[in-house]
Amino acid sequence: MTLYYEKHGDVAVLAADNPPVNALGQAVRGGLQDGLLRAIGEGALAVLILGRGRTWFAGADIREFGKPRVAPFLPDVCNRIEASPIPVIAAIHGTALGGGLEVALSCHYRLAVPGAKLGLPEVSLGIIPGAGGTQRLPRLTGYEEAIAMISGGRPIPASKALALGLVDRIEEGDPMELGLQYARELLARNAPTRPVSALPPPAPVDFEAAKAQVTRKARGQLSPVAAVDAIAASARMPFFDGLAEERRIFRELMETDQREGLIHAFFAERQVAKLPELNDVSPRPLDMIGVIGGGTMGAGIATAALLARLRVTLVEIDTDALDSARKRIAGNLSGALRRGKISQSHHDEVLSDALSLATGYDALTDADVIIEAVFEDMAIKKQVFAKLEAIAKPGAVLASNTSYLDIDEIAASTSRAPDVIGLHFFSPAHVMRLLEVVVGHQSAADVTATGFALGKRLGKVSVRSGVCDGFIGNRILFAYRTCADHMVLDGASPYQIDRALEAFGFPMGPFAVADLAGLDIGWANRKRLAPDRDPRERVPRYADQLCEGGHFGQKTGRGYYIHDGRTRQENPDVLPLIEAERADLGLSPRAFTDDEITRRYMAAMVNEAARVVEEGIARRPLDVDMVLLMGYGFPRYHGGPLKWADMQGLPGLLEDIHRFAEADDFFWQPSDLLMKLVAQGRVFDDLNKEQTP
Repeated sequence: MTLYYEKHGDVAVLAADNPPVNALGQAVRGGLQDGLLRAIGEGALAVLILGRGRTWFAGADIREFGKPRVAPFLPDVCNRIEASPIPVIAAIHGTALGGGLEVALSCHYRLAVPGAKLGLPEVSLGIIPGAGGTQRLPRLTGYEEAIAMISGGRPIPASKALALGLVDRIEEGDPMELGLQYARELLARNAPTRPVSALPPPAPVDFEAAKAQVTRKARGQLSPVAAVDAIAASARMPFFDGLAEERRIFRELMETDQREGLIHAFFAERQVAKLPELNDVSPRPLDMIGVIGGGTMGAGIATAALLARLRVTLVEIDTDALDSARKRIAGNLSGALRRGKISQSHHDEVLSDALSLATGYDALTDADVIIEAVFEDMAIKKQVFAKLEAIAKPGAVLASNTSYLDIDEIAASTSRAPDVIGLHFFSPAHVMRLLEVVVGHQSAADVTATGFALGKRLGKVSVRSGVCDGFIGNRILFAYRTCADHMVLDGASPYQIDRALEAFGFPMGPFAVADLAGLDIGWANRKRLAPDRDPRERVPRYADQLCEGGHFGQKTGRGYYIHDGRTRQENPDVLPLIEAERADLGLSPRAFTDDEITRRYMAAMVNEAARVVEEGIARRPLDVDMVLLMGYGFPRYHGGPLKWADMQGLPGLLEDIHRFAEADDFFWQPSDLLMKLVAQGRVFDDLNKEQTP
């Protein structure tokens, strides 16, 4: 049974019991409707709605996504609750999200426990609230707060909900007991029903200005902007007409590619860490973490572990380096404290008890997992692992935070290859959610399981990668970044390319990203690859010339752009370097449209991503999608590059690649997997479904 009916004197209790999050599936919706009618029929004087277990209704039932809708529908259930002739009280704990909050809004009175969170996150799935949220919420909170909550999609704490009038009281205790007490108080003073729909709309705001502001923040995503339109309808329409307008907008968004892309991302994020080879494999102990290197990356990794309440020992070469590392970690933790991520007591406890600093490797003898985060140089990393082999306890996991280098070669330099794995964090490591777990050919299954367990403990989205140069993300990055370089040689400017891809939805174009990361990183990688480079490869010189002049991007104030704080402007020295190189190569520049830039860039990304899946570096297309979404700024509403390719149509992309190959058949070689899928009339998502446990 998913919804229980109980009678407590004159109060009927409807208690959801649909683990794990009391999702509003058909049985729960039906139970709410039937329970309300039963309460009225049996002469109850009030109804209390609550959730058993850890939460109130936390949203829709994801098991129903993509399936035909089944009555009773949530908008009808909410309207029926609000129309009840007897008071209906919501007792909220845990989270009231999406449809869960819409149910609460249809109740006449609302209380919450202090730790509760309330929100309408539907825009993150490419839709808007569809059961009255855009019409009821502003009548309680006002338009500015309603626009912020619905278009932003982030939940708010109970304390803020109380200040906004979204809940009527906050009390500590058991939701059932609190709710019954509140219901009896209301009955004692003969409190009336209080439908939110009967409240007048608040004073209107400048909806066009609000819409313009949301549009800028949305970076091409449709649903936040559509949410403003739905909210605005409540100011100009009677309530039930506003509900109809909300449903119209909701249905329109349901038919968009963005909704499909965001739903794909939602499920992929939950699927990506589920690997059949790890079924029934227990991870090794995970209590103390060793980190070697206290630079930006090492300090970030240490911070992430400390925030997860792990004990950390960080090793550096000398006391000066240790002092710098301590300052970096303290700065990271202070930022987390300011943002409310940790309490003052947690902050103080971490710095005084959980973090140890040392200059000798002997301090790591008790570490369960040791992560090196030293300079990206194979010889240096082998030296580190030779030292670790001598001091690490039996069974300790030895991990490298390399971005490109061969984990198997590192492992081969030790006698403990089964204990070696790659843990590729992304900078800043305490903020970025992606973790590539790079599994070597000899990595033990329980070592892989430990990598995923650590990622989960740190709150990361962990993705399994095989061994190749750059793993999943940086290998694909190399391909599409090379495509951008080729377009520059052929006539596009770095600035046009950045603008076109930012219009596509990337937060930054590839040349702005290069400035942010540091141009010296790409320079070092090009020099590393130069000895084995195919003579047919087109490698531009203009980026190297910038580096040779000491211009490494934001860190030096000048790269492709001139940087002044958070502002940037085009560097006038760049285009002359490009024009000189074109002249040296005898190239006549041609014009590119923004659409052509985007199409070529995406074709290069998809083609290399298909090779990564084809070779087993990524097990499934969804693994690629999550890496690009979580680590490389790919617009979430496109679902990831391979989901985007499915929606665009694989035959058209393959035709483009063949056409591009007419001018450069070295770079533009279509992947065998892409050609196979087109020949079979299949898509990448078919491969995801085949490998779903």
